[in-house]
Amino acid sequence: QVQLVESGGGLVQAGGSLRLSCAASGRTFSSYVMGWFRQAPGKERELLAAINRSGGSKVRADSVKGRFTISRDNAKNTVFLQMNSLKPEDTAVYYCAATNRVGGSVATVRSELMDYWGKGTLVTVSS
Repeated sequence: QVQLVESGGGLVQAGGSLRLSCAASGRTFSSYVMGWFRQAPGKERELLAAINRSGGSKVRADSVKGRFTISRDNAKNTVFLQMNSLKPEDTAVYYCAATNRVGGSVATVRSELMDYWGKGTLVTVSS
């Protein structure tokens, strides 16, 4: 298994930037495809972006394309989500998740395929 802990959330003004981190336990981190998700109050959890084992990535949500970037540092067992040009509608709890299922990729990641989840970090964007 892998244990995931998100950090870096907080309060930021619209137009600002924030970088979230997801620290993973274990010695097999590099074998996991990782994803960032978010859930706003009253809304479904949505996939934002995913990154493969070697660092290739794909933003999966149109609402954050051009603003959010996912990256990973396997040597540090950490995945990042760089969030720029933040908007009030970005306010949500942000989660990282992991899967090492065969066939997992940045194109196929979705909530149902993720086996391990962090507990989330709250991002609040003010006007």
